[in-house]
Amino acid sequence: MSITAPHDTPAVHVLHDNPEWIPPFRRAFEAEGVPLVEWPLGTGTLDLDAEPPAGVIWSRLSASSHTRDAPLAKDAARSITAWAASWGRRVVGGQHVADLEVSKVIQHAALRRAGFDVPRTVAVFGRDGLIDSAKGIEAPFITKHNQGGKGLGVRRFDDHESFDAYVRGDDFEEAADGITLLQELLVATEPSVTRAEFVGGEFVYAVRVDTSAGGFELCPAEACALPGTSAGADDGARSGAAPEPMFRIRPEITGEDPLIRRYRSLLADLGIEIAGIEFMTTVDGRTVTYDINTNTNYNPEVEEGLELPAARQIARYLGGLLREEVRNT
Repeated sequence: MSITAPHDTPAVHVLHDNPEWIPPFRRAFEAEGVPLVEWPLGTGTLDLDAEPPAGVIWSRLSASSHTRDAPLAKDAARSITAWAASWGRRVVGGQHVADLEVSKVIQHAALRRAGFDVPRTVAVFGRDGLIDSAKGIEAPFITKHNQGGKGLGVRRFDDHESFDAYVRGDDFEEAADGITLLQELLVATEPSVTRAEFVGGEFVYAVRVDTSAGGFELCPAEACALPGTSAGADDGARSGAAPEPMFRIRPEITGEDPLIRRYRSLLADLGIEIAGIEFMTTVDGRTVTYDINTNTNYNPEVEEGLELPAARQIARYLGGLLREEVRNT
């Protein structure tokens, strides 16, 4: 996409690398009466001397953009948001947020600095140092890619010999940015993780994500169940109970919970307005936070059961920012 002059009509301009994720938001914006203009990332030109389009710039850069033939998306998002901000445009998910979205190292550092319990993690730059670095991690352990999403690079290793063979073998999966994470294996008290959603920096809801099927691409939640685990999803057949949905609201978690209040403060400190934060409770009594996702997607079944779905709350929030921008021009 090329931008050489401002659009005549102010709108929310959504930067994205996956058109398949946009329809639920388009419906939400239409319901709220907020104009939404798509801006695909990764191709096109940008005239840095031209004025940006009028309105609000909203970046939905995904850490897994390179898996959808958009390897330049992260650099495009950084460039466009920095350019728009330099002209005084209101940007949601700006350059600093893009940096965090595509780096689990940066996320880990932010969480650790804020005092959250995080997984023991070693970042290895390149392939050569992986085997030696893993010697300091007790097996079993996992790997994952620094620029992740979709469970990229997530593998479990029960001993160092199998890991060494993987690193030396043809099946080794290179990370997009060359950074592989070695991380302690966390064992949950039950096969699930929780994702807390925030819009405009405020808590929306917490959703439980069932991981018992052993899969690791659990959109909207990131992988926690690993390939090769033996646990299967309980379809209710053995007990006669109804099947457990993969995603369901945890109504007992509210905005007043101490952990949620800490997350809210963290997002405010980081300047992040829209995000999903994932955590789990382990068998040894820890509550471990392992992901900040600034490109949040919502489960349609969960959203349909809500009086005001999160997608509508985003449309309402960004619509308010747009009206403010129009008043100030």
